[in-house]
Amino acid sequence: MLSETPRIGLALSGGAARGMAHAGVLRALVENNIPIDCIAGTSAGSIVGGAYAAGLSIDEIEELGRKMRWRHVGRPTLSRFGFQTNARLERFMRESLPVTRFEELRIPLAVVATDLKTGAAVIMRDKGDVPFAIRASCTIPGVYVPVKDENGRRLVDGGLAAVVPATMARELGADIVIAVDVNSEGSTLMGTDRSVIGVVFQAVLMVLKTASHYQREMADVVVTPKIAHIRWDQIRRAEELMKAGYEAGIESVPEIRALIDGFATKRHTRNKTEIVA
Repeated sequence: MLSETPRIGLALSGGAARGMAHAGVLRALVENNIPIDCIAGTSAGSIVGGAYAAGLSIDEIEELGRKMRWRHVGRPTLSRFGFQTNARLERFMRESLPVTRFEELRIPLAVVATDLKTGAAVIMRDKGDVPFAIRASCTIPGVYVPVKDENGRRLVDGGLAAVVPATMARELGADIVIAVDVNSEGSTLMGTDRSVIGVVFQAVLMVLKTASHYQREMADVVVTPKIAHIRWDQIRRAEELMKAGYEAGIESVPEIRALIDGFATKRHTRNKTEIVA
């Protein structure tokens, strides 16, 4: 017999520092007993999604966001492929997660990176090293040196292939996909940035914003935190980002509950039809 309870999947977008809004959305869903059966994450979304899938509580994820700084992500390096390496991010995640293998996660996780040579999405799931996958997904091209996987592919930020990984959540078996998009609000703060990284974030993510429409359409619900006033490099504003994410998550709960109830009704009706037949 088909289950009357739908599998709920989260698709957490990339968005650099703005990705901490995902933690607020996650808190809103958990507090309102919305089940989370699988997660797909791109870039910053893979950090929050990976932390939750690995077993960190919402409080622990938020604390991780409060203490995270750019020094935990990258450091300067001499390379013709980028002016920083983000090896520190891999180490930071390895030290922060209770488990580090896909096989050990408490819920299924898919992390999206991009093959620099072909432009194709590279989906890391089921087995392998989670901190490496997160690092690859967060490797902004031009800023961080691409990372090589075991197959010799050079991997960069997953946002180039799927900034809102809704189809990847569907592939994990989700019946209902909740996408959280921290980019679609755009930016109302386009003044002078304080760093080269800030300029690159602004440029890259403004382009990715226009490329997210297809993936957003593949989701059943799209949660859009109101964070246009916060730049993508303002990592110290985690508290504001999480608050905005929580507010957007709370607003989405009635729509999500209606979808869950509608799914159960549809399954119940289908089962009765099959029995009669």
